[in-house]
Amino acid sequence: MSKSFVSKKEHIKNKKSYIMDAKGKVLGRICVEIANVLRGKHLRTFTKGADCGDRVIVLNAQEVVLTGKKYKNKKYYRHTGYPGGLKTRTAEDIMTSDPSEIIKKAVKGMLSRGPLGRTQLGNLKVFSQGEHDLGSLRPEVWAPKSGYMNPESEVKAEKVVS
Repeated sequence: MSKSFVSKKEHIKNKKSYIMDAKGKVLGRICVEIANVLRGKHLRTFTKGADCGDRVIVLNAQEVVLTGKKYKNKKYYRHTGYPGGLKTRTAEDIMTSDPSEIIKKAVKGMLSRGPLGRTQLGNLKVFSQGEHDLGSLRPEVWAPKSGYMNPESEVKAEKVVS
């Protein structure tokens, strides 16, 4: 008989909400933390095939940092579906038009593909500024448990301001 725990609906009905501040954080490092909370990997009741994660609210998306030359050189591709319809945008273009989109794209790439990943991505709310309108969720401030998200061990990077 197996002693493995499998989450059921009664275990995952009370989702918590967490706030993460992206100000001065490196994009990939904060997105790993966001994806793990959305998946529920911080919980003892984690089951990889169930939506057992919590909600995440990200503030200050426009203050996220890209290291190296990624701000000008990183490209995001999409295709229209028509011949010759490959469209390209740089990270700089995305940051000027909608800064929250760059965090959503990074987190989407870290979640599973399919219905479960889309459901988990729906639990992510990203705001460009420092305020939000989701007070009814009673969010808690996320305290990172891993060492690379602590301010003392943060990677030194500069944001290119244009």
